[in-house]
Amino acid sequence: MTSIKLSLLVALFLGMAMFPAYSQQSQSATNEVLTTQSTVNQVVPSDHKEVVTINKRFAYGIAIDLMAMLLIFGLIYFPNYRNKEFMFTFFLFNIIIFIITFVLNKTNISMGAAFGLFAVFSMLRYRTEGISMKEMTYLLIAIALGLINAIGLELTPILVFNSIFVAFIFVLDHPMVFKQEVSRLIIYDNIELIKSGNHEQLLQDLRIRTGFNIHRFSIISIDFLKDATTITIFFYKK
Repeated sequence: MTSIKLSLLVALFLGMAMFPAYSQQSQSATNEVLTTQSTVNQVVPSDHKEVVTINKRFAYGIAIDLMAMLLIFGLIYFPNYRNKEFMFTFFLFNIIIFIITFVLNKTNISMGAAFGLFAVFSMLRYRTEGISMKEMTYLLIAIALGLINAIGLELTPILVFNSIFVAFIFVLDHPMVFKQEVSRLIIYDNIELIKSGNHEQLLQDLRIRTGFNIHRFSIISIDFLKDATTITIFFYKK
């Protein structure tokens, strides 16, 4: 019993002896933290706000972006496809991507905010019918133009990149360079002409019935019970 009391007294004495040193260390650590916080407060004011300035790069960036969009979608896409709904989508996507890219390029955002924005955009999607591969490519072009013109490049690179887009799309999709082939699916009732030896007569009969200058066709299916066949016809759009 005496040894237990002696052990408790020794432990209490050691604790009282170590407490001033621990208090001094804690006080010095607290003072260092307060000094660091005061230094940070002096360097970064509490009312500091990010400022996005509308400068000349924004002006010529959006001007060149809209000019390229009008050339590609106004003079190449719309005359070929006549789809006003997709024109609305392409232009709005382009403007939205341009503004968001310009703002994020001029603003210092934290990693958490960046991941938050990424999560928000990843949840947004269009619940519409499937679109063709060519229209998806045009949508990618609209997004790429908005990105390229908003990241703050000099005037010469922006002009070169936009000229490359316009030139390649004009060469590859304008009817003045390449004829645009159109396809239609039809049900054909003269099943005797589907034989391999009668394809010229079948082609001529399809031209007379449809009024299109058909240059080729593809037989999809044959129904002998109904004496009909499903054919895809191909002709060039005027």
